[in-house]
Parts: sequence; structure tokens; C-alpha cells
Amino acid sequence: MSVLQKIADIEAEMARTQKNKATNAHLGSLKAKLAKLKSEVLESQSKKGGGKQEGFEVQKTGDARIGFIGFPSVGKSSLLNKLTNTFSEVAAYEFTTLTCVPGVVKYKGAKLQMLDLPGIIEGAKDGKGRGRQIIAVARTCSCLLIVLDVAKPLTHKLIIERELDGVGIRLNQKPPNIVIKKKEKGGLNVQSTVKLTHCDYEAVASVMKEYRMLNADICFYEDATLDQLVDVIEGKCVYIPAIYVMNKIDQISIEELDIINRIPHNCPVSAHHNWNLDGLLETIWEHLGLCRTYTKPRGQIPDYNEPVIMPSDPQPTVETFCNKLHRQMMKDFKYAWVWGSSVKHNPQKVGKDHVLDDEDIVQVVKKV
Repeated sequence: MSVLQKIADIEAEMARTQKNKATNAHLGSLKAKLAKLKSEVLESQSKKGGGKQEGFEVQKTGDARIGFIGFPSVGKSSLLNKLTNTFSEVAAYEFTTLTCVPGVVKYKGAKLQMLDLPGIIEGAKDGKGRGRQIIAVARTCSCLLIVLDVAKPLTHKLIIERELDGVGIRLNQKPPNIVIKKKEKGGLNVQSTVKLTHCDYEAVASVMKEYRMLNADICFYEDATLDQLVDVIEGKCVYIPAIYVMNKIDQISIEELDIINRIPHNCPVSAHHNWNLDGLLETIWEHLGLCRTYTKPRGQIPDYNEPVIMPSDPQPTVETFCNKLHRQMMKDFKYAWVWGSSVKHNPQKVGKDHVLDDEDIVQVVKKV
């Protein structure tokens, strides 16, 4: 029996198994088996893949990388052309874009690299229609724009989510706060700081048994599910913020737009008429969660044109700021002057552990 057949059998068994306390442990064991088989398929495909794929070797540049994902002919290339002034071929037929087309847009001082990826189809996670290469690029992105045609069924959104979820891309989720420590003996010790409503000791034990981790300390710091526990054990998932770009809103009525606007993380646009492209850039900026810090040389005004861009989670410190400028700067660091919302008075003398806010101004003083 092939691995794909085993996966289909397990999925069928999970579908016909009722969910209750009595079947929790059995479902946990099935989920663990399914995750192991899927990772086997992905590893075997990556080994078979071999040589390089033309058009997908795009070097990562700028402060963030944004990928356009969607079905063919939903307006990804038109959107890239309008946002970045890059030429990506646009036509009235499907699969116009066959390679990865990069472009760069500068917004609030940050350089955002945008990648127009070829349209994906159902079964992309199994390698159909260059799906494996597209998803491999998607895993390296800081944010994903899932471009949808509002005139087409919203089931396309569910299909894309399922394809990305099947290869370990978790959209708009944070990594589960679960800590697993292996030990040589002593059996399983499951603890939690919150009440667990999605799983119990038997279910957790069945999952750990499937992975042959019979001696371990597991601590749940949130009300996590068995799927999240499997993700932590596998350790191959990436957690990426995503925006659902509802394109071609010029083809629908205001009432239909109000209904579409109820979808979380959505941004309605019209690439053809340049509608709400500024709103899309602002939504991208919010989802990226970046922090701008301006440099100030001694005796000069701050440089507002080239801010230092850092992720705001975890909150950046003066030490993070210095390492971003130059890795050797901390050796000569003495103290820093900071202007902005992170200090009580402007300027304020701070040390390397001071936490910075967005749009702070920093002047570093070195040892003599």
C-alpha cells in the first residue's frame, strides 16, 4: 500500500469517527500518524525534485518579503504592476505567469520585496502545476497576499488554505505555547497553566506514544489542540500572517461588498481601477508588525529617509538596533540618547537593554 493510500485511509477513518471524550485518544493517534505520513511524502518529493527550477531562485532583499498566492487569472500580476511598477505579463488567459516575478515597493521607509507567483491549483501540495515550488517560495515569505476574485466562489479561499495547511504553513496563527522536555526515565508528565478543553491526558499520551516519546515533561501554557501539539513535535511548521485580497470589486454591488467585508483579515481592492491600493499597503504594514527607528549623528538632524527597520515582536532594544547597524558596534557601545515615546523626557540617556518604540530617534555614544 502506497503512502498516499495510507493517508487517504486515515483521513477516511477520521471522518467517520465521532468526536467525544471516549474517542479523543484514538483521534490523537490518527492525527499523529497522518502528520508523520505527510512529512514522509514531503521529504520524498524534495529528494526526487533534484535540480534547480527556472525562475524560482529569487534572492531575498529588503526588509520584508511578500508573496502573491492565488488561482490563475485573479489579478496577481496586475496588482504587482500597479504596486511596484514592475512588468509582469498580463493577459486574458490562465497561467500567464509561469515563473516568479519580483518587484520592490518602498513604504514608510521600508523596502518591501513582492513576489508574483504562478497560479496554484487544487492538489498543489502534492506537486500538481509546479505547486511544490510555489509553496516552497511561500514558506520563505514574511506575509502572504491570498488574492481572490470576488466574482468567483469563496470556496477558493478554503481550497488555498487547505493546500497551505497541508505543507505546514499556518496562516494568521502564533506558534503554540507548549514546552516539551525529553528525559531518560520517569514516564510522561503533563502539566498545564490553563484548563485544557480540547485534549486530555489519554489523548496527549496516545500522540506521544505514536512518536515514541514515552519519557517527557509537557507543559501547556495555553488551551491548545492535539493538532497544535503535533505541530510542536514535528517542528516543521511556519507561522505567516496572511491578507485576503478581494480583487475586482468593481464588478459587484455595495451590498455584496458589505458581506465580503465580514471576512477577517480581508482587504477589498480593484487593481484595474487603482481602488484602495493605499489601504492594501497600510494593511500589509499592520500585518508585518515592523518598527522604524531613526538614526541621529552627533550635531546633525535625524535621518528620516533611511530608518532602521526591525520586527516589533519581540520588542526591539537598543542592542538589537546596534546589531542591525553593525555587528561590531556593541563592542564600543557606551550609552545612547533616545528621543520618542519610549522615554519619559527627550532626550534620555539609556543603556543597551532599553526597549524602543516605533519612530524613536537614537544617537549612539561610543567608548573613547
